[in-house]
Amino acid sequence: MVHLMLDQWRKKLVESQLTPELVEKIDQAVNRRINSAGFDPWGLDPETVKNVVAAMLPVYRKYFRVDSVGAEKIPEGRVLLVSNHGGQIPLDGFIIGMSLIVDAPKPRIVRGMFERWATHLPFVGSFFGKLGQVVGDQRNCLDLLSREEAVLVFPEGVQACGKTVQHRYELMRFGSGFMRLALEAGTPIIPVAVIGCEEAYPSLLNIKPLAKLLSAPYVPITPLFPFLGPLGLIPLPTRISVRFGEPLRFEGDPDAPDTEIDLKVERVRAAVQAELSEGLRLRGDRLFTGSGAHAEATVETDTANTEVVETTEEKVIPGDGKN
Repeated sequence: MVHLMLDQWRKKLVESQLTPELVEKIDQAVNRRINSAGFDPWGLDPETVKNVVAAMLPVYRKYFRVDSVGAEKIPEGRVLLVSNHGGQIPLDGFIIGMSLIVDAPKPRIVRGMFERWATHLPFVGSFFGKLGQVVGDQRNCLDLLSREEAVLVFPEGVQACGKTVQHRYELMRFGSGFMRLALEAGTPIIPVAVIGCEEAYPSLLNIKPLAKLLSAPYVPITPLFPFLGPLGLIPLPTRISVRFGEPLRFEGDPDAPDTEIDLKVERVRAAVQAELSEGLRLRGDRLFTGSGAHAEATVETDTANTEVVETTEEKVIPGDGKN
């Protein structure tokens, strides 16, 4: 009886929140991956995706009022999305994933990488799997890229999520693992900037001794948490923008020395920083009303409608962004 009631509630939720056009976009993004059992090899479940999109669409549209620009630049087939990270919780991953389903001209399922310890939490690992997320290791990432998937990585690492408000939008050092994967898989990289998440959960202080005691990467103090108890966990309704930059293509040996790989990594970091700086410029001081993703306000750059192809000779080849 309870199961039947839940099914009816989920059906009503989907019907009330998702237009036929949006349902078609989700089907377009999901169904080509599904096997005869109704899942993909990593456990992606189309019905769970629809239920979660339906439940979170009001949050995405009305609470955070997300603006998205540049999704049309994402090429078909395999791609690595490389984004800044911040905001105490992985809100930025949710924003990017929703954006490429509901706002992208060609909808994609974003494959995020989550920490292995999350699989030991009750229901968490299976739930993430049903949404298309996978444990973050090299083999999984290469398998996903070989199947022409869109993989999201945060090369600043989990520590970046715990940045305090005085260091918001300051990019930390990028790890080099994503670049070695991109070279091995021959995949383009899309620089991504998310603006607004770091004010949704503004951390005033990171209690490092408590974090160490709890074996947590950080324990933040925000203006509302822990002073308001559970209510302090509700994020502030900042307006969030997500910007997708021009595709970057790199060539070279994935086993090259760190010094050579780091030069390529720094180019990606600079591209993410450029998108981040432009988004912050467009938003200004209007945390709750300003947008950092208005396409019509974006300044023209010399990289418009190009792909950067870097070889060991640092050669740049024009392209149209397609595989």
